[in-house]
Amino acid sequence: MCKHILNAQVSIRSPCCKKWFDCAECHAEAEEHRLLQRMEMVFACKKCKKCFRKEVSDWDDSDEYCPHCDNHFVLEAKIPQAMLKVESEDVRKDSRMLKDDRVKGEAERSIFNIQDEADKLG
Repeated sequence: MCKHILNAQVSIRSPCCKKWFDCAECHAEAEEHRLLQRMEMVFACKKCKKCFRKEVSDWDDSDEYCPHCDNHFVLEAKIPQAMLKVESEDVRKDSRMLKDDRVKGEAERSIFNIQDEADKLG
């Protein structure tokens, strides 16, 4: 599973070490040598689990699909985004972190609320 591209549809066989990787960055992290680039690439579709070869020199729009299952594997890559979130347990077990907007709570009271002071003066 690739941590660089979240929606990787194929695995690519590197011609230098004959191992399968989801992207070039995964190869760079796992291996100590540079990725050898060739005009013919070998892919393995993650949907139908079948391998196929594509010639990169004469790439066409029809080459963006798996020849076995027609899975569109050339997609805009979704890369992970850094974000801050509150992590909690499963909400089915503990729902204290959830706020139900349908339930109206008491109005907020503050020492700075002028309306409350006018009610106290009588």
